[in-house]
Amino acid sequence: MIVTSPRGGVVPPSRRAVLRAGATLAAGLAGMVPGLRGARAAERTVRLSYQRSSVLLTILKVKGTLEERLKPLGFTPSWHLFTNVIEPMNAGVVDLHADVADAVPIFTQAANAALTFYARERGSPAAEAIIVPASSSIRTVADLKGRTVGVSRGSGCHFVLAAALKRAGLSFADIKPAYLQAPEGAAAFEQGSLDAWVIWDPFLAIAEAKRPVRVIADATGFSSYHRYYLANDSFVAAHPDIVATVFQALGEAGRWVKDNPDAAVALLAPVWGDLPPAIVAAANARRTYVVDPVERAQLGEQQAIADTFREAGLIPRQIDATDVRIWQPPAGRG
Repeated sequence: MIVTSPRGGVVPPSRRAVLRAGATLAAGLAGMVPGLRGARAAERTVRLSYQRSSVLLTILKVKGTLEERLKPLGFTPSWHLFTNVIEPMNAGVVDLHADVADAVPIFTQAANAALTFYARERGSPAAEAIIVPASSSIRTVADLKGRTVGVSRGSGCHFVLAAALKRAGLSFADIKPAYLQAPEGAAAFEQGSLDAWVIWDPFLAIAEAKRPVRVIADATGFSSYHRYYLANDSFVAAHPDIVATVFQALGEAGRWVKDNPDAAVALLAPVWGDLPPAIVAAANARRTYVVDPVERAQLGEQQAIADTFREAGLIPRQIDATDVRIWQPPAGRG
């Protein structure tokens, strides 16, 4: 396992040596003292957050995969569902955070949150879009001028909207933004309170199934819509074996979804509120679910997001989006 520093160095060997020595000592004590291993297992909990769009984490939760994989390591997972993920990420209230759209880490970095990137789901730009009712006179992004547009603050869709407005020669000052979390946005859009809504799957697929809609733009050309997995810095430093286990399980879950689409739909539909299978299948079809390590050289698009947010006044300062801590898996894990 390697954790690279923001400037490309590695965690000092002495630190790794201390962690290895501590792990060896703990294992030795557990072997010498009867019942100690079980007692420590009962005491250790890995706190994981997830959101409704966290498909791979949801699969691991429902299948009990992490309970099985972490038990030999003396840990048990506890799961925490969030709608607004930025606040718990900034506060560090869990150990491993929900996978988030590419724009979210820009806000957490601007807030100086102590977070390490440990995985990335490959891009799925069609999985987030600006939609309007099919009967609307709005045909292009330029037509949003003066209109009420729903969007979740700090989400990947927030960036898509900002970038699309900029390309159309508009800004947030030219529209009436309604900052709503996804469930509230869904209700407002269905009730006709929004002229347009910028949203991601599975909410996008749900909206398309409930009423005829028109996509006036998706993320294509603006964002690849990578989803990033982050963890608290201190947790990564103390428990790299846990991070490696979760990383490998995520990759396996992603391959399972694509290899077993019908089974994936059957698993997710009841979790997402007994959705019709066709809606779940549509959402899954737009996501790649391919999990890779994070490479610093691939964060250029993150910088474009950061620059757009700064220009729009959405973050308080200019940031270097590559100036982040990155965990990389040991050879053979993934």
